[in-house]
Amino acid sequence: MAPSAAAIVVDNASTDRSLARARQALSDRPGANVIANPRNLGFAAAVNQGFAAASADCVLLLNPDVTLSTPLDPLERAALDHGLAAGQLTDSSGRPQTGFTIRRLPTAAALIFEMLGINRLWPGNPVNRRYRYLDRDLNQPGPVEQPAGAFLMIRRDVWRQLGGFDESFHPVWFEDVDFCRRALDAGFRIEYLPQVKALHTGGHSVSQITVGCRMGYWYASLLRYAAKHLPPPAYRAVWLAAILGAVPRMTVGMIQEKSLGPASAAWECFRQARTGQTQ
Repeated sequence: MAPSAAAIVVDNASTDRSLARARQALSDRPGANVIANPRNLGFAAAVNQGFAAASADCVLLLNPDVTLSTPLDPLERAALDHGLAAGQLTDSSGRPQTGFTIRRLPTAAALIFEMLGINRLWPGNPVNRRYRYLDRDLNQPGPVEQPAGAFLMIRRDVWRQLGGFDESFHPVWFEDVDFCRRALDAGFRIEYLPQVKALHTGGHSVSQITVGCRMGYWYASLLRYAAKHLPPPAYRAVWLAAILGAVPRMTVGMIQEKSLGPASAAWECFRQARTGQTQ
């Protein structure tokens, strides 16, 4: 659907045949570039590598588990006009991925409800309805606060002005939320165009991470975002909720992995947050 676009693939030291398949698929495509990292530098660093290698006025971030379904021309026009633009992520049945394709920026309450499992047990609560745009028709275009970084177009000067993605969100999670927050704070607009669609099949790369590491990365990135963008009292409330919410997750993780890995991963993340390393 984007035959004229110059494709850039950044491979973060994948252990399957992803790199070979990418090279084969792009071998006959003009302007294509495959960047092979010797180790996993994290999602934010990979995005910044891709931007640095690109020359177009607008660059589309596209996760490997996302397949374009429609042309990108409307998305490019909106990004040129406003700074950032996002399309609609759909499932295999063509339905919009409610709660994921677009969200509002997380408040302290939204993060606390997320960590305590309230949003999972009571998805229709007012905090979650607002956070996940459950109060919005996903087929209506307009400005949004935080589309998924899996399918997001950014104008080059916006990326340059904001210094790209913050690579301290490592290896994954909340780097796209942080970028959208900084873009809105800088006066840019993020336009949502539901007529531009892409199929999203799920986070295959994340599923390869062990439960303990996955939990540790998520908590560390969430706390980093809270420390960076919330006032100190709100951050302390989020930090306390993280500890309370981690206990059942650690227990389940230790049972699944039959090891203490989840507990040690969570403890290290909280230790870093407490000593200020995530701030």
